[in-house]
Amino acid sequence: MKNWLAGALLAALVGPAAAFEQAKYAVVPSVTIYPGDVIGANAVDAVAVTNPNLAPGYASSVDQVVGKVSKRTLIAGRTIQLGALQEPFAVKRGTNVRLTFSSSQMVISARGSSTQDAMVGELIKVRNLDTGVTVTGTVMADGSVEVLQR
Repeated sequence: MKNWLAGALLAALVGPAAAFEQAKYAVVPSVTIYPGDVIGANAVDAVAVTNPNLAPGYASSVDQVVGKVSKRTLIAGRTIQLGALQEPFAVKRGTNVRLTFSSSQMVISARGSSTQDAMVGELIKVRNLDTGVTVTGTVMADGSVEVLQR
């Protein structure tokens, strides 16, 4: 009798908790997305997760993927792993950028051409358009490059 009562109490406590669980969602592409593509809101859908054994690390909200760049091919209908996404490039190869060099006594600005794609905070090589010298600097949020002191 005690086992039956304990089982009934356990079922009464667990049952309502299961009813309040939030439904899980995963973001899947509605079309194939290729490496380097910027993901738009019209290219993805949020679907309910029906597989309880789905590996973690997938995008669960459309906001997590819109505006990001795909690092690999994303197949329509399959979950998007967060590791397959990156922030868009702040500087693209071949574009003109503003170079700045600052020390405690002066600030020097020049025009440069980036030799590679880079995100904010990354080191990048840039060719100075006035001198032809290639310098290394850090990409800033405004798209300029802060030249490193040697």
